[in-house]
Amino acid sequence: MTLSTTGTIVVALVVATACFAIGGINPATIIGRWRGVEVSSVGSGNPGATNLGRALGRKWGIVVGVIDVLKGFVPTLVVMLTMDTWVALVAGIACVLGHIYSPYLGGRGGKGVATSVGAILAVVPWVALASLVVFAVCVPFVRRLGNASVVASAFLWVAGVWLVVRADGTPDRGVGIWLVVMASIVLARHRSNIASWMGRLTP
Repeated sequence: MTLSTTGTIVVALVVATACFAIGGINPATIIGRWRGVEVSSVGSGNPGATNLGRALGRKWGIVVGVIDVLKGFVPTLVVMLTMDTWVALVAGIACVLGHIYSPYLGGRGGKGVATSVGAILAVVPWVALASLVVFAVCVPFVRRLGNASVVASAFLWVAGVWLVVRADGTPDRGVGIWLVVMASIVLARHRSNIASWMGRLTP
């Protein structure tokens, strides 16, 4: 797609707004209410797949997790295939921010793990798949999904820095910076997990 600079920026703003709205749709809340559970009032109160899984069972947690991944993957992939790469990067971040600060939940939302994985899967699949492997390997050792998410996000951060360093002016540099931003957003949402984990490690 060839547009003027102004036109591209306008399109990017429209895309960001649409993706924020899509990301804000919260399946944990919707499915929870359908099943008679107010997810914000149970467990950690976080309207995400992990908390809903604790309340309704692993099956429903997986369903919500898959939907959250698709919220990031589908919009970002569509933009990636039809517009400039940098617009797709904007779309991915907007999906994640919409999930975290859902306009339908008064600015509340989940921690953004699954949605960020979906967005990254659309742009750099090998990085997303590698982070999922890191997550799966870590779960048995750290025994908490939140802590495994921290490790996987740290891996994404390192992968982003590696892309920036090796890119040497290629478009991969922008993708690397994007990965660092995405990982930083998710890590910020897990600061309580990080604090708790570090507290256990500190003698």
